[in-house]
This record gives sequence, structure tokens and C-alpha cells, in this order.
Amino acid sequence: MSARLTAFRFAALLALGAAPLPAQEASAPADDPLVQMEVLTRAIEVVRRHYVESDKVTYATLIEGALEGMLRKLDPHCEFMGRTLFEDLQREQTDTSEGVGITVALRSGILTIITVREDGPAARAGVLAGDQIVRVDDVLTDTVGVVEGVQLLKGEAGEPLRLTVRRPGTQQFLEFNLVRETLIETSVHDAMLLPPKIAAGHRIGYVRISQFTQPTTRDLARALDDLEKQGMTALVLDLRNNPGGLLDAAVGVCGEFLPENTVVVTTEGRVAADNPPPYRTPKRPGKSPRRYPLAILINHGSASAAEIIAAALQDLNRAIVVGTTSFGKGSVQTILPLSTGAAMRLTTAKYYTPGKRTIHEHGVEPDIVSILTTKEELAINKWRSAHSTGDAAALELANLGDRQLERAADALKGVLVYAQFKDKQPAPPATDPKPAALPELKEPAAAPE
Repeated sequence: MSARLTAFRFAALLALGAAPLPAQEASAPADDPLVQMEVLTRAIEVVRRHYVESDKVTYATLIEGALEGMLRKLDPHCEFMGRTLFEDLQREQTDTSEGVGITVALRSGILTIITVREDGPAARAGVLAGDQIVRVDDVLTDTVGVVEGVQLLKGEAGEPLRLTVRRPGTQQFLEFNLVRETLIETSVHDAMLLPPKIAAGHRIGYVRISQFTQPTTRDLARALDDLEKQGMTALVLDLRNNPGGLLDAAVGVCGEFLPENTVVVTTEGRVAADNPPPYRTPKRPGKSPRRYPLAILINHGSASAAEIIAAALQDLNRAIVVGTTSFGKGSVQTILPLSTGAAMRLTTAKYYTPGKRTIHEHGVEPDIVSILTTKEELAINKWRSAHSTGDAAALELANLGDRQLERAADALKGVLVYAQFKDKQPAPPATDPKPAALPELKEPAAAPE
């Protein structure tokens, strides 16, 4: 079909609106671009001609609506951003983090809280990961995407926010009145040796990472160095409710426990030539990997970079993973600006683990499953947001009843006990000696007659 004829037909469609397709094209392939574009063009003209409010059916408005629906149809992470929303997103990249301390994503089409920062207003008020956002102030969220939801939640420090959520575990609708704050971006927390009530005489360390930022690898290394000076022989790394962050930081964390140049994750899109090289652990001049036993805690709020770490160390048999299946965010989103000043947020690749698994929409399954009740999660979040320091914090942790942490510590204790058992076994001889000769058996002397 010539370009001139195609242009003529589109012009005719714009003029005639609901003109039927020619009979010979009614049986055209379903993925024929010309046929499908004609369907879209006709639909736009029918809406413009018949919709009751003419001021709502400009071409710009209808095309934006078509883009929104098209991207929402693909996966929960794809999104159309209008000019204003895209400009706000660009400004946000240079702003300090001010809000209520929650991370959101679409789950089954519902704006859902993935993680709650323990030092934020939402955690102190009792908001939980997994709560479904129904309303932000007076805005219903049934048609709100992720980027727009983030914009609704953020604001200047000191501004109030009314958040209405549905809690799936109890089927309750809860309303929280919060005040936005400036949140300090720290990511490595609560480095300590676990108390004897949990560790049972072993020197098991504990460190929690809340997100992955540029200083995370450096701060974790310092925390581990300090714990090793205290005699740490095993470690629990807590990645629960960690929404992810910088991929390079996650790869650096893996580098603390793996030999340098180890492949941690690969990125694969549709066009192989566009795929970047695999992400490998960095060089650590003069430092060897930390080789003590490692357990990683994950839950439904562990996403993206947190899942990459858990899956990589699990695939490489470097860590035991304990908890519940993670969120399942293992894809790459690219922001593609449009000529109108708007932009598309489009999934362009997926992450693959060293074992060639994809965690996207599957999550990381733990080696040891341990589930917390809603009441137990609330207690842990409360401890995180307002616990003591030093020995007092360890004592509070011992009495907290964190069953996932206890299961991880039990697994590490088993590894340590087995290692001690092996060390106590006698070493095999260097060479196999010849078996000792048996004494020669002689016939008994005959008794004298």
C-alpha cells in the first residue's frame, strides 16, 4: 500500500468517523498495524462526535488517555507521565526526601505499600507493608499509578497527610493522620552481636539494610569490620522491607561475601546488542571475601536490588535465605521522553540471577519458610522505630519474638556446630599403612600319653 493511499485513508477516517472497514480487510491479520491504527482512529472520532461533554474530547486528551491505557495493559511498572508529572519527577531527583516514609508499587492493579521506613511517620503511626492505599487526602487511588502516587505522598516537611488504607490480613479500613518529615537517608542499621537468648553461646552478628544508596557498601563494610573485631563467626543480613535502590550498591554488598569478578546479575532485553555486560563483584585490593556462614532475611516487602542480592547469594550457595517469598520486582524501567514534554516509563529488560532465574513476578523463594503474623510485624516495626542502643537494644531484640530472625540464627548455629564437629574428627593418616600381620595360629601341642 503506498504512503499516499495510506494518508488518504486516514484522512477519510478522520472525516467520516465510523466508516466501516472494507470487506477485504475484515479478515486481515490481528497484528496488522494499518488495520489496528484505523480502529484506534475511528474510535477517537466516534468519541469526539458523540461524547456528551465536548470540552473533554480534545485530541490531546484522548491520545493521553490512550497512552495511559496502553502502558497500563503491559505490566504494573509501565506508566504514562504527563508533562507536569514528568517535570515534577525530574525536580524530585535533586530534592531532599520529604514525606512519610513509605514505598509503593502496583500489585494486582492496586496501589500497595511495599516498605515502611522504621524512622518515618508512617511506621510510628502503625502503617504496615502490604497495606493497600485507598485514598490520599481526598484523592481516591483506584486509577492512580506509581509515579502519581509518589507525588501525592510527598510534600514539604510539616505538611499534614491523611492516608486511608485497607489491610488485607484483617480486612480492616484504617485511617492515619500523618505529618511529612525530612527523612535522613541512612541505610545500614542495628549492627550488633545477637544476644545469648537467640545465639545460644555463638557469636552471631546482625545487620539490617533498609535500602541501597551510594554509601551502603562502605557503611556495611565498616559495620562488619567492627563486628569481626568482637569475634563474630556468622552473620544474619536482614533485607526485609528493603525496596531496593542502586544496583551498583547491591553488587558491592555481594562483593563483601564473594570473590571479585563474580557474576551477580545480568540484564537481558529484547535486543541482545543493547544488553549491558554482566554485573560483577568489584575488586577489593588487599581484602579477601568474608567467608563466615551467612543467612539472609527476606519478606514480601523485599524488592528489586534486595531480591538480586538474596537470589545471587542463594544461587552461588553462599547464603541461606529465610522468611517469605519476596515481592518479585526484577525488571528494568527506562524513562522515554516524548515530543510533547510528557514521558513513558517502560519496562525494557529483566534481571537474571547467576542461575539464570528471573525474579520478575516470581520473587525469591526462601530456603527456610517462616511467616509472621500481623501483630508480630507491628511489634518488630515498633522496635525498629523506637528501640534503645547498645546492650539494651540487644536485650529488647531477644524478647521481641522475631521468629524469622530466630529461624535464621538456628540455621547458622547448625552450620557452626557442624563445623566444630568436623574439626574434632581425627585426621586420616597421611599414607595407608599395611595392615598388621595376624599372629600365626599353631596347632596345640599333643598331650603326652
